[in-house]
Amino acid sequence: MTTKIAIQGIKGSFHHQVVKEYFSENVEIDECLSFDELIDSLLSGKSDQAVMAIENSIAGPIIPNYALIDKNNLHIIGEHYLSIHQNMMALKGQKLEDIKEVHSHPMALLQCMDFLKKYPNIKLVEDKDTAETARRIQEKQLTGIAAIASKTASEMYDLEILAPEIQTIKNNMTRFVIIKKQNSFLPENEINRASIKFELDHKRGSLAAVLNVMSDCKLNLTKIQSLPKIETPWKYSFFLDVTFEKYEDYAKAKSLLNIMAEYFKVLGEYKNTRP
Repeated sequence: MTTKIAIQGIKGSFHHQVVKEYFSENVEIDECLSFDELIDSLLSGKSDQAVMAIENSIAGPIIPNYALIDKNNLHIIGEHYLSIHQNMMALKGQKLEDIKEVHSHPMALLQCMDFLKKYPNIKLVEDKDTAETARRIQEKQLTGIAAIASKTASEMYDLEILAPEIQTIKNNMTRFVIIKKQNSFLPENEINRASIKFELDHKRGSLAAVLNVMSDCKLNLTKIQSLPKIETPWKYSFFLDVTFEKYEDYAKAKSLLNIMAEYFKVLGEYKNTRP
C-alpha cells in the first residue's frame, strides 16, 4: 500500500530528501508550497503523513510550525536530522560574475549570509522554496539569476553549481518532524523523546518550579521556547522538547506537570534520533 506524504516544497527539496531517507516503503509525494498548505493536505485526508522542518542548528527553531501542530491537534510521531548543504546554481554556461540576483527560501539565504556578503552587487530575493526556485530558472531559462538549493535540485533541474556548499557553518543540520492526524503508539520502551506544551500562572517562580520537576525526574531539556498568547496579553505558552532514558521518569514528570500547569498538552512521544 502506498503512503502519501505531504512536504513543504517540491521534489528536489530538503523535505523531499527526508522522505527518501526516512520512509522505507513506497510513498507518493504531495508537493505543498507553504506549511499552511501542508497542514491542509493532512487535515483533508489528501495525505497520510507530513514532513515538516522544525528547527535548524544555525537559525534556531521554527516556532510558527510548533504553533501549527498545536493549533490543528496534530501528533509528532517521529523525527529526522538532515545535514544541509547549500549550493548556488544557475543555468549551464553562467558564471558567478553573471549573477545579478539570487533567489531562495529566507532560511537558506540566512544560512549562507557570510558567503553572500562577499557579493554585495547580488540582490537577495526571498522565495517560497529552494527547489521550486531552481525549477523555475530552468523552465523559464532565466539568465543572471541563481538559486540556492540542494545538489539533488541541481541534478533534477539540470542546473550548474557555481559555488558548492556555501552554508556559513559546515556542520549545518535541520531537524524535521513526521506528523499525523492520529497518534502513532510506540511501545513505551522505544519512546525516549517528547514534545510538550504548557501554560503557567503568571507569577514569580512558576517556570523555575516546573524546570526543577523535570530535573528531579531525570528529563533532559533539549529545547524551550515561549510563544505569546495573542488573546491574552503578557501570557505565554511554552513549547519544550525533552529526552529521557526511562519512560517511567517521563510519565512521573508528565503527571506532575499536568497538576502544576494551567494547561498541559503532549504534542508527541517518539524515538530520539539526534546524531
